[in-house]
Amino acid sequence: MGTRGEVYSTRAFTQNERRTYFFNVKENRTGDLFLNIVESKKHPGVEFERHQVVVFEEDLGHFMDALNRAVKQMRKESGGSSGDESGSDRGRRSPGGDRR
Repeated sequence: MGTRGEVYSTRAFTQNERRTYFFNVKENRTGDLFLNIVESKKHPGVEFERHQVVVFEEDLGHFMDALNRAVKQMRKESGGSSGDESGSDRGRRSPGGDRR
């Protein structure tokens, strides 16, 4: 188990660098895994605004199905270009424990 229950963490930056998305796999006290998704948004005059979503391992399949449907619809509505995937993938550890 990692620091504060962290098993894996990676992040993605937006092009304008005003938002960063963190994807953290964590383990709770009982050993259950969950995905913690955090959006950190920079505001003028204010440090950062943070929002987070927690998805438990047993719900991950349903969550991913719904997320994939929503992304597919966004791409359909925007003509197939819903932004690039050039966000940074600077994770602390990969699922196997390797550093990235």
